[in-house]
Amino acid sequence: MINNFYQRVYQQVSQVPRGRVATYGQIAALLGSPRSARQVGWALHLLPVDSRVPWQRIINQKGRISTSCQEHTQMLQATLLRKEHVEVTKNQNGYFINLMKYGVKFT
Repeated sequence: MINNFYQRVYQQVSQVPRGRVATYGQIAALLGSPRSARQVGWALHLLPVDSRVPWQRIINQKGRISTSCQEHTQMLQATLLRKEHVEVTKNQNGYFINLMKYGVKFT
């Protein structure tokens, strides 16, 4: 059974539009739990790769893809975002997305 917080995470993540990204912290704050960014990450970690929840649209506060999951790899996340026309750059520190350009603003 999926706990209620995780279900709320999945609902909120599903609101992030194609071609945009949000941060773990943004999702946590929108759920009224601003200190639960890691829990948001764990909720997304539990999703199967073929899930309809667009987990790839969630990145860290620095604009970096920070997953370390075997099933949801950084390369897979970058590939899925690029398919949505999100520009992903790679350097020695990882994959990055410009939050000013692609970050969603929730109202």
